Amino acid sequence: MLGKIFLVVYIVVQFSISLLTEFSVRHHKIFNKIGKKTLIIRIAIYSILAMIPVLGAYLPKSKFKFLCMQVGNLWLGFFMFYATFVLLLIIILLIVTRIRKKEDKELVGHALHFSIVIAVILTICGLVHAQNPKLVNYDIELKNETVKGESLKVVLLGDLHLSVNSSIRATEKMVELVNSTDPDLIVIAGDIFTSNFDGLRDPEKYSAALSKMNAKYGVYIVCGNHDVDENLFGGFSISPVSKAFRTPEMEQFFEDAGFNVLYDEEVQIGDGLFTLVGRVDGEKAGDGTRNRLDAMTLLENTDQTKPIVVLEHEPVEFRELSDSGADMVLCGHTHNGQIFPGNLVVPFFNENAYGVKELYGMSTVVTAGVGYYGPPIRLGTDSEVTLLNVEFK
Repeated sequence: MLGKIFLVVYIVVQFSISLLTEFSVRHHKIFNKIGKKTLIIRIAIYSILAMIPVLGAYLPKSKFKFLCMQVGNLWLGFFMFYATFVLLLIIILLIVTRIRKKEDKELVGHALHFSIVIAVILTICGLVHAQNPKLVNYDIELKNETVKGESLKVVLLGDLHLSVNSSIRATEKMVELVNSTDPDLIVIAGDIFTSNFDGLRDPEKYSAALSKMNAKYGVYIVCGNHDVDENLFGGFSISPVSKAFRTPEMEQFFEDAGFNVLYDEEVQIGDGLFTLVGRVDGEKAGDGTRNRLDAMTLLENTDQTKPIVVLEHEPVEFRELSDSGADMVLCGHTHNGQIFPGNLVVPFFNENAYGVKELYGMSTVVTAGVGYYGPPIRLGTDSEVTLLNVEFK
């Protein structure tokens, strides 16, 4: 349903911006040179670009579909910036015109030119910035008399979103950064993929690169809502949950990468130093359902005398997890908004949208993630590797 709504909104917005673009062109001095002769060409170019994301969403799997997805994600990133500046500048010019009571058609034309230039610059900056993960450090104290005085370094990763727009070099940079911290444990909070496996070029290169991550106690992961095979349009699923399944290829990738996957399961870390519990995603379990254990059932048989750390894709049910005995919850999913002003919006929808926050007597950590979703762009946020220096007091 959301996919259909987004499709309608997308068509309306594209049509509206195309009209504003044509309006701006007609008020620019360049129009005297290109005139009406190129009208059909302009319409054709814009229509093709606008249709590419739709083709990427609705075509059956093929190389052409994945090419459309790759180009479409880039177009959506550029269009987002372009549409924003066109609308803002037109509004500003209308206000100025109303105040001056004089219409300056040449300024209206320049709004188009300026918007294109700014959109190109921001898109390029966002593309480059997204390929360079940063290291973020947090000091965490967990109170527990049983393991008092112990400490360890935990690397938290999330939202790799391996897909048609992924870069093997960026993945290798991430691995190098992770290994430079000499971690005791590596955990990944889901969304290793972006709702398909077949669009990832040379997946064996990525699994080989990820298998080089080294940690004393290994690498543990949970799956996210995009670690299933489904069609997306503009980030919204256009496939029902009943058809969202984790594929054998995804499972094999996890094995090849050396990942230990936790499906509502627990494991003892460091000879019983603490218990790591991994949750199935509550939005898409990977078997065509939303089924997973509730917080109380998940932790009812877990040793409560030692610290309990829950690895969860989405930052939800913090109160329930705390009431059930969890001492710390590690999450991803939000991307910290990924593109400004998204980082200002996500806090309104999450108790902890990013960073470290004490909630209900429990530590919660949400990483911005390493990858990107949709447009391969980050602006105003970082791709990050999160290092947790955990001390037990």
